[in-house]
Amino acid sequence: MKENGKKKSHGKLGVLRIDYTYPPSPGDIDHPGSFNYPVIYRVVPGLTFEMCQKGVMAPQVEKDCEAAVQWLVDQKVSAIIGDCGFMMFFQKKIRTQTHVPVALSALSQLPAITICYGPQERVAVFTANGISLEGMRGLSAEYGIDLEYFESKLVFVGCENVPGFEAVALGEKVDVQRVTPGIVSLAKDQVAKNPNIRAFLFECTELPQFADAVRGATGLPVFDSITGANMLMAGHHDNPRFGVNDWQYTWDGEVTDYSFGGNLTKEEKFRVVSMEKPSVVSKEVLGT
Repeated sequence: MKENGKKKSHGKLGVLRIDYTYPPSPGDIDHPGSFNYPVIYRVVPGLTFEMCQKGVMAPQVEKDCEAAVQWLVDQKVSAIIGDCGFMMFFQKKIRTQTHVPVALSALSQLPAITICYGPQERVAVFTANGISLEGMRGLSAEYGIDLEYFESKLVFVGCENVPGFEAVALGEKVDVQRVTPGIVSLAKDQVAKNPNIRAFLFECTELPQFADAVRGATGLPVFDSITGANMLMAGHHDNPRFGVNDWQYTWDGEVTDYSFGGNLTKEEKFRVVSMEKPSVVSKEVLGT
């Protein structure tokens, strides 16, 4: 309903970015054209990929992370996600800092997905590197899954050997056309080896661009960071087909240009370790 006779703003998504820049492809979280609603980014200076893997923030990085979360809240975002799956280690810390819903990893969807299938049915979790995701097992309680149940329900699959996907580790632009056949083949192989697989969950934030191809090839549902964000955002958007309408402004579809670290202060930019290689997503890239 309208507040004081005015419509409410259209819901928008906040994205916490790690201190790592690369040329994102459509479907990647860091490409604003991947979403059907407004998105705002905020880099956490010093929060490197390696730091996320270890799951421990340096004191200054922790302060900058708290500031980044508050900045997004001040922009009135409806939900906050992260642009690196290994941010899962900070899920508990960050979700206690705000009343805005937080899902820093696509793994946050696991409880809702696994509970929908029978005891013998499994979910294949695709990640950029299978070995590096081993630490996730220690977070099973945080994601609402009993460890024994967790082990029996999930199949972990690393994509590090897919031709062309090494671009992720190298910080280079992923050639979607080149990589797609390898990801599809890997998915089909897993289904052949594990006939009880009923769904895929793409943990890596550079995998959603391959979700449609896998859905089409296997006929199975694929969940990823984009579907996780969509789930959170759906709770904030008007459904024009029924109920009360005309209470929320409609998004005009315009995608705002974003430059890596562009909304940081000079002092914050000084602490960004990857600032020397800024990545800009322009209207030309988005095709607008």
